[in-house]
Amino acid sequence: MRRILHVSDLHFGRDRPELLRPLIDTINQIAPDIVAISGDFTQRARLGQYRAARAFLSLLEPPHIAVPGNHDTPLDNLFVRMFRPWKRYRHYIDRELEPSWTDPEVAIIGVNTVNRFSWQRGRIGRHTVRRVCDAFEDDAGQRMHVAMLHHPLEHGPDVEKRLMRGAGDALRKLGKCGADIVLSGHLHTWHARPFADASGVLFVQAGTGLSTRVRGEPNDFNLLTVEGRAVDVEQWTAAEGETVFRPTRRAAFEKPGDTWIARDGADQPAEVGQARAGRRR
Repeated sequence: MRRILHVSDLHFGRDRPELLRPLIDTINQIAPDIVAISGDFTQRARLGQYRAARAFLSLLEPPHIAVPGNHDTPLDNLFVRMFRPWKRYRHYIDRELEPSWTDPEVAIIGVNTVNRFSWQRGRIGRHTVRRVCDAFEDDAGQRMHVAMLHHPLEHGPDVEKRLMRGAGDALRKLGKCGADIVLSGHLHTWHARPFADASGVLFVQAGTGLSTRVRGEPNDFNLLTVEGRAVDVEQWTAAEGETVFRPTRRAAFEKPGDTWIARDGADQPAEVGQARAGRRR
């Protein structure tokens, strides 16, 4: 069994300071095997915002893996954005923009989907997809295969933003080459379900861990429990006016063949309380 804590869109610079310590403490109390952070550490990629993000990472006790988001390159400094888009990210967050993490049960491959020539819309190219697929195909049948990227590969009908360039082709190829789960953020909304166009890939999206831009949903993170070919996704939330993260929604799936199937209790309210936040190894 492995537990992945997935958090996204922290947006230091437009965050809820009163949630910072509760988020750190909750992550450390849960003690997951890995913390996966799917981008947008900052609001405007300014130095002070990156220092705050670095301080956050330094207080996490579990190991972490991260990819950048579109807010992690400067919007208001075009020279830096065009010619040195990752200098600050690499200095404060990670030298590697597309890291990976593997253990005997899970393989996580990071993907940088940020397009410095477009502020909001990301892109994912064929070479990037081939790199991810090569990693999964070399490891066929041995681990749960997880790709982590900032921009989602699928939008619902209520999303006004344009879908990332190359998303459809990437999803089809990932569905054929052994990808099991895709973690993403960007939209500040929560999802846990198979992709409509690739039922063999599970779409797990986190909202925003700290940002004030909650878009009708609470601040949240996901806790994924992976056991064999099954995964349990818990959404932990801190409602407006609260400074405690609690498990509030759960979706459970299994993949006995090539398709994810919802198990009993999928997308149901989780048991609320702090008993489940204790350290578990």
